Amino acid sequence: MKILFIGDLMGKPGRNLTAGLLPSLKEQYGPFDFIISNCENAAGGKGMTRKVMDELFASGVDILTSGNHIWDKKEFLPVLDEEKRVLRPLNYPPGCPGTGTGVFEKKGKRLRVLNLQGRVFMPVTDCPFRKAEEVLEKERADCPVFVDFHAEATSEKRALGFFLDGKVSCLAGTHTHVQTADEQILPSGTAYITDVGMTGSHLSSIGMEIEPVIGRFLTGLPARFEVAKEGLLLNAVSVTIDDNSFKASEIKRIVAGEE
Repeated sequence: MKILFIGDLMGKPGRNLTAGLLPSLKEQYGPFDFIISNCENAAGGKGMTRKVMDELFASGVDILTSGNHIWDKKEFLPVLDEEKRVLRPLNYPPGCPGTGTGVFEKKGKRLRVLNLQGRVFMPVTDCPFRKAEEVLEKERADCPVFVDFHAEATSEKRALGFFLDGKVSCLAGTHTHVQTADEQILPSGTAYITDVGMTGSHLSSIGMEIEPVIGRFLTGLPARFEVAKEGLLLNAVSVTIDDNSFKASEIKRIVAGEE
């Protein structure tokens, strides 16, 4: 099995870049059995809408994961209960809309995707370690498991990676919007990277126009941030998983831009 996982989409520039590059990515790195992307910043830099969701699925993305900003547009919350291909972090307390895990099937291949959120420097949630363990103990291990761990702290991401080593096929970090150069296959066969990075403007402050961000740091005053549009790059990883053992054999970082 081969998976393409695209790092946090930043607004319309990130969406357009993804749609434009997917054909060449499939040709160069594929074919892919599943294409996944983190969508929590896909609509105007914060949150999601039904229209944006439909656009991403139409572009060729199969599954959407998210993080703490998935709640930012209230009109999207009912969609989380309707559309199982959009995941929110599993370890939010009971009563929140949506689900954080699912098994997806495409052309005879099956994949479980698990979306978790960290607790260090992040909103209060239940323990991602125990929540992941609970799901993996409860569900039969009859297909590969891909984890999007949306977290701030490298130490927390590394710890969960080793905690789940051999229990999941891949753990890919998101949230910081900066791609890390530590992709590896952990000792028991789990593909790991601390952060996949961001798909959007890399002449920015993690996807936002730089001047208002600098002003905010200089003065401490509120500022309106806008999604940046220059220097667009797609950050992603390609992960290859053995169909029998569900262990990863390769994880490859991808950085791609417009010609």
